[in-house]
Amino acid sequence: MTELTLLLREETTETEVSVEQEVFTIGRLPECDLFLPFGGVSRNHARIVKTADGVWTIEDMGSKNGTQVNQNLVTCAQELRDGDVIWLGNISLVVMLRGRGEKSSTQYALPLESIYNKQRTIFRDVEQLQRLWIDANPVNGTDNNKDQTIARLKDLVDIAKNLSAAASIEEIFLQVQQVVFRYLDSIDRLALLIDLHGTGNLELINSATRNLSEQQYLAADGSWISRSICQKVFADKVAIQSADTQADERFSSEQSILVKGIRSAMAVPLWDENKVIGVLYADAQLSSYHWANEGEEELSFFSALANIVASSVQRWILAQKLQTEEVIRHRLERYHSPAVVQQLISVGGLPDGRLPPDENEISILFADLVGFTAISERLTPTEIAKLLNNLFEEMLQEVFAYGGTLDKYIGDCIMAFFGAPEPQIDHAERAVAAAKGMLTRLKHLNANNFWQEALQLRIAINSGKAVVGDVGSSQRVDYTALGATINLAARMEAICPPGECVISEVTYGLLSKPSDFHDMGDYRFKGIDRLVKIYQTTMQ
Repeated sequence: MTELTLLLREETTETEVSVEQEVFTIGRLPECDLFLPFGGVSRNHARIVKTADGVWTIEDMGSKNGTQVNQNLVTCAQELRDGDVIWLGNISLVVMLRGRGEKSSTQYALPLESIYNKQRTIFRDVEQLQRLWIDANPVNGTDNNKDQTIARLKDLVDIAKNLSAAASIEEIFLQVQQVVFRYLDSIDRLALLIDLHGTGNLELINSATRNLSEQQYLAADGSWISRSICQKVFADKVAIQSADTQADERFSSEQSILVKGIRSAMAVPLWDENKVIGVLYADAQLSSYHWANEGEEELSFFSALANIVASSVQRWILAQKLQTEEVIRHRLERYHSPAVVQQLISVGGLPDGRLPPDENEISILFADLVGFTAISERLTPTEIAKLLNNLFEEMLQEVFAYGGTLDKYIGDCIMAFFGAPEPQIDHAERAVAAAKGMLTRLKHLNANNFWQEALQLRIAINSGKAVVGDVGSSQRVDYTALGATINLAARMEAICPPGECVISEVTYGLLSKPSDFHDMGDYRFKGIDRLVKIYQTTMQ
């Protein structure tokens, strides 16, 4: 008569459990014959059955995490042999079979010291792993014939071909997901993290679970991912594989590992020639004890795959950057000179193609066409549009020539400013120079019969603090300047003589050569409870 005893090992304690009945249930429910209230163990996890021939077998009862004997998943009734190691979640039971009254002489199928070694973590330099997966002499010492090497090479070629055809990051990740879950049975979850802006900050791009029904439980913020492992992989350019993260003091204190129950994890850098652009991360809620024998080979494959993925991701990052720059350039060219646009793009920092509102010292300029109402009475709408288009085209050249920014067209008025988005210490000088240039250019245009009649401008300039940036809703955004400085400049335009330019006292004080201007006197404007000194220049 063969007796069955299960040796339950928890940390440093051992408990022998005698199996007396012919059907012996194991699970998290108290009514089970062996009650295991631990994470990873299902309520009715597995059962041991003694057959009519006296053979002990084990069956999985539809548990969430499965039942394993040694390194094999139990898919049907499997005979138990002396020394087998049964795994239920993170709990192991060593099988001891002996005749009645015999002492155990069990030789464990897997050395217990390797199973319970708390340092089951592999660190490898990625350059050492680049060819390891397709090497004909694998590190684990098993035979690897020519056919197997060719098959692996073919798989890598197919993977590279599929990835090169992927047009989006979603397609890239889908290809990776399919390959990883097909080849690596030991992991449950997969994530792709990328340093999108080159700042060293890894952003979660996409993630997946082996079991599609659990996909909804993956937190979108990536809080389930071991950030300490990913950051070490990214910073040190190493590949990491840990069979039991909770037993490794380097990672065991991390919140995600403790709360989310990560027991095994693997992460490799996305290595693009000279730099790391991201991390490919995978984990499981079970300890992958079989990595003691197969870990290096799986890590090598994971690393080889990451190298291929890196090229596809880099192409995607470049495409995204070019697309973003094109959107930014298109928007900015409406407001800035080409030189300023190029500078803004080169420094980056424009999330979603927007310039966030910021306080700046600027000079604001309003240029209004004199007598526009009377002129428009004599013209058709088409002629009015032609007049304004031609006039604005000419005047804007002066604004851009001095590094100015177009805020908007208000009917027949041009609103522009200097000193933002890039700071300009001499913004007042630039604004005045642009105003003089506009008046001079219009004189030349009139002399060459630009329009049916001579045209004149009124220009007003004020300087001071203003908030400048993109303002609006998700449907429409305008790049504009806001504040009291702008309001005063708009009011000043009304007192400007035709064909002249007026400036405020603040602007006057910022000029290096204010002698071109003379004092017009103090003025009071609507909505402003103080007198404002105004200066005027006469164009000769």
